[in-house]
Amino acid sequence: MSQTFQEWRSSVADYVRADYREYPLRFCLEMFGWVISIGCSMTYAITVPNLPFIPLYAAFISGCLIMAWCAYTRGSFGILGNYLILSIIDSAGLIKLLIQSN
Repeated sequence: MSQTFQEWRSSVADYVRADYREYPLRFCLEMFGWVISIGCSMTYAITVPNLPFIPLYAAFISGCLIMAWCAYTRGSFGILGNYLILSIIDSAGLIKLLIQSN
């Protein structure tokens, strides 16, 4: 059952192409959600300890909601639940931050 790297890479490329053909909008939104997530992580790492919390929260919540919709369209209950819970937790944090900063 051993695959060469070339075979593995080819099967991954086939999977990505098939995923795109199945639902191009979802594929593009998942890529966008992934970019948002990586961007938030990079911003967090670069700006610590003086984080721009409000834009980070807004971006991360938006990315989670995008990914939740994508999970829903895939029929993936576990991933949908994960992204919805993250959205709720971070929305509560954002609201608390906005209330306390006024």
